Amino acid sequence: MVDAKPIKIAILAMGGEGGGVLADWIVDLAEHNGYLAQTTSVPGVAQRTGATIYYVELFPRAAAEAAGARPVLALMPLPGDVDVVLASELMEAGRAVQRGLVTPDRTTLVASTHRVYAIAEKIALGDGRADDQALLAAAKGAARRFFGFDMAATAEGAGSVISAVLFGALAATGELPFTREQFEATIQRGGVGVKSSLAAFDAAHRIATAGAAPLPAPAAFTLPRAAHPEVQALLDRAAREHDAQALPLVVEGLRRLVDYQDPAYAALYLDRLAAAPADAALRAELARHLALWMSYEDTIRVADLKTRDTRFARVKGEVKAGSEQVLQFSEFMHPRLQEIADTLPAGLGRWLLASGAPRRFVERVGAKGRIVSTSSLGGFLLLWALAGLRRWRRHTLRFELEQARIESWLADIRTTAASDPALALEIVRCQRLVKGYGDTHERGLARYQRLRQAWTGRALAPASLAELRSAALADEYGHALTAAMQRLGLA
Repeated sequence: MVDAKPIKIAILAMGGEGGGVLADWIVDLAEHNGYLAQTTSVPGVAQRTGATIYYVELFPRAAAEAAGARPVLALMPLPGDVDVVLASELMEAGRAVQRGLVTPDRTTLVASTHRVYAIAEKIALGDGRADDQALLAAAKGAARRFFGFDMAATAEGAGSVISAVLFGALAATGELPFTREQFEATIQRGGVGVKSSLAAFDAAHRIATAGAAPLPAPAAFTLPRAAHPEVQALLDRAAREHDAQALPLVVEGLRRLVDYQDPAYAALYLDRLAAAPADAALRAELARHLALWMSYEDTIRVADLKTRDTRFARVKGEVKAGSEQVLQFSEFMHPRLQEIADTLPAGLGRWLLASGAPRRFVERVGAKGRIVSTSSLGGFLLLWALAGLRRWRRHTLRFELEQARIESWLADIRTTAASDPALALEIVRCQRLVKGYGDTHERGLARYQRLRQAWTGRALAPASLAELRSAALADEYGHALTAAMQRLGLA
């Protein structure tokens, strides 16, 4: 016993997931069962929603007493010197591997396989998400033993938090010298949320003991049925006109556009697809990108989404607000002159943009943003009234401009497909640049227009356009795009 070594445990968790509670449970478990324990924490950064590393070391009390001295326990985990790593999310497991805390000769890694996207992933102009499969493979390859499953779903099913799931999975690994009953007694001593925590503990213990079940095979696509006859007619038409590759995307496009505007607008979507080139891969890609462009974000759409009851319910669920708690929503609104003009009837909007004093007045009034509380009656009614302008959207300046841009894009696709289908497919994918609202939309549209000039009137290789598109999505300021265009002789 004199030569006993401490058990070293690192916990990587984000704010609100109970990482501190989990660390305290491990300390309590150890101290009630013949071990000395020490815990420390290193706060993380806001980009990972308050990600924190908790570190726990356990040492047998009997060994310390035999040595006649208390052990000196470390305050920080060191690379290559951790026995157990508990990660509340897949990227947190990746961070542990990157830091060298997980090693194949020593470490047991217990991690949830769900994802909570980092700020850098969310704000990327393109698809900034990390590759989940690569993260998972790295986690499995780096650890001596790996226990992974969707712990967020397990916690939600038990009405608990992920810390209880991690605690149950930890017990199942057998890495700590304690029985399941001792683990459960620790939760009971906590006295808070005992029933739900024990349910989550039990579910996790069973999953970790049996091994995570394989992912079910994706179900075959089935054409949905709609209660509204006009919508059902659109679905039936989509089934007649599109093959199995494109149909799921077309149906999702119809759903999106009916929700965005109305069945007539969704019918225009089908008309545009019917006029597209017959190439199957191109049509499937066009089905996705055309629906995204036709459901562009304007002030009306933003107000609509911010006042939906589903949004209030979703946020309430995310913050786990109780029925007796009051939840307040504050929106920062800063519409520029262009957004205001875009929401007006087309003629009036163009007049405002070209005017003198009226334009300066609107710019002065809108120079400072304002906070609108959608949980107050006045703030909610303001945005609700703005959302109600959807029925007049077809008369707005923004609608006129976007439809003209869409038609030009579709014409380019049709013309190019006749001679170079591969280049036409890359033109379809350039819609990825046109998205967002306000400044984001303006920057993306400017880059799209630069790419359109590159493919118009010249023989451009598909690979070159793909390279330009990737460069346009690479940074906020367009430096990568400028460099790519110079490299290809297009600047």
